[in-house]
Amino acid sequence: MVYRTARCGLRATAGQRRRLFGLLRSAGDVWCCVLELNAWRRCRQDPPLARYQELCRELASAGPGTFGELDSTGARSVLRRYSDAWFAAAKRRAASDKTARFPRRRRGLVPVRWYAGTFTLDGRRLRLPVARGCPPLVVRLDRDPPYPAAQVRSVTVLCEAGRLWVDVTAEVPVATYPDGEGPDPGRVAGVDLGVIHPYAAAGPDGELLLVSGRAIRAECRQHLHDARARRRAVARRAPKPGQRGSRRWRQHQRRQRAAEARHRRRVRQAQHEAARTVIGWAVAGKIGTLAVGDPRGVLSLDAGRRHNQRVRAWRIGHLIRALCDKAQASGITVKLVDERGTSSTCPGCARRVPKPAGRVFSCPHCGQAGHRDLVAAANIAARAGGGTIPALAGAGITHRRAGTHLPGVHPARRAPRRRSHRGPPHGLLAGTGPPRQPVQGWRGVARVTARSLEIHPSIYRQVH
Repeated sequence: MVYRTARCGLRATAGQRRRLFGLLRSAGDVWCCVLELNAWRRCRQDPPLARYQELCRELASAGPGTFGELDSTGARSVLRRYSDAWFAAAKRRAASDKTARFPRRRRGLVPVRWYAGTFTLDGRRLRLPVARGCPPLVVRLDRDPPYPAAQVRSVTVLCEAGRLWVDVTAEVPVATYPDGEGPDPGRVAGVDLGVIHPYAAAGPDGELLLVSGRAIRAECRQHLHDARARRRAVARRAPKPGQRGSRRWRQHQRRQRAAEARHRRRVRQAQHEAARTVIGWAVAGKIGTLAVGDPRGVLSLDAGRRHNQRVRAWRIGHLIRALCDKAQASGITVKLVDERGTSSTCPGCARRVPKPAGRVFSCPHCGQAGHRDLVAAANIAARAGGGTIPALAGAGITHRRAGTHLPGVHPARRAPRRRSHRGPPHGLLAGTGPPRQPVQGWRGVARVTARSLEIHPSIYRQVH
């Protein structure tokens, strides 16, 4: 069994929204109370309260009705969240990670989780538990959950960019296969993670897969361009330090948060599609082990302003998590392998060569050639015990594209540097955009030309 989470929107009335936000604010009060309690204990040089059982005892001593309509189950979910964050930071600090910090920041809205048996989910109708003596709270989801009601184990109410959501978590069984049709753990494939191609995979029998992420890059580029344009448009309305700002400024801040959340949802959905493509390819090839190159060791290197921006928008952790979750549900094992030097090592003769500047790898020693990302995937598979990939070029490469639903796929949303603005269309994008319209001159101004005056060009030059 594995656990999967689906996010659904809410169709709530104004009164239901007030009550839901009240629950989230009450959860924030629980979080802040724990922070203040540990601050007092720190001043007295007492050990902090971080264990879940100790925090629950403190909550029980507070008595019922202390946190508005929030019931004890929802309040305990906040305590569980705090305890997990505290021990995760302690584990990182024990591993000599000096950047790890214990939870000390106050939160106004904290997600609330209820477990199976405390809520009722009937289709789109969700009944949430509240404190004793409060009227029942029943809301409707904007879509049917993708899991049967019997498999749902928890629901979480949260707020993202001013919008209420419900995360439905269910227990899903691992996929089963007929005898001889399931993934073989002895068949190892390498997966290289990248920016242009989120996933590049090389199988043991020469199966090659390239998942293009240019639509995701176009979405990130367009979102960055739009965000900068919005900031320039409202720069004069920005409040001074210490001021609250006008209503227009606060409205701009809300629109900015909504745009950021929409962008994150689009990219996350496209990366899930890419991971699903890789897992489907692995199941079709009966591959039981995926060796994934872990590039997180080079993310802190300073490689210039533009490249640093691309790396920050890469979301490498989400790529790895999405692949691991879908592989676990399909019965495939994922191993993380150090990818250092895989793009500059020949998989045929195992010699280091200069890293190619383009996408084509060519070995000057043995003549091996192929796509650079596929070469890296083959080397990653070899490091995990998968052996040497037979071939890296030819017609055996399967090309797939992730994020075809994104608005950046349209030619009008592509980078201006990648399309010509003057002259006939040429290059790889020729004929992919909308038909060109003849130039009509400046809007509202009649342009006088030789053709409009019916004068020969030579006479026109003499007159003017």
